[in-house]
Amino acid sequence: MSRSVELIVEGYVRLNDRDALEEILAHRQDLLRQLAAVTGVDPKQAITQVSEDITIIEAGLATLVPE
Repeated sequence: MSRSVELIVEGYVRLNDRDALEEILAHRQDLLRQLAAVTGVDPKQAITQVSEDITIIEAGLATLVPE
C-alpha cells in the first residue's frame, strides 16, 4: 500500500493541499493507536505498514511551504 500512499501524497503536494495531508495523517495515526490496542492477533505487520504510511505523509507535509 505504500506506493498507493506515495501517489496520493504526491498529488496532494502538487495541489498544495495541506488540509488533506493532515487529515490522512490523523487517520493513519488513529489507526496506529487502534492497532496497538488489538488483542488476540499479532498486528505487527499492519503496524509496520501504517508506520511507513505515516512517514511518507510526514515527508510530503515537510515539502509544503509553511502556512
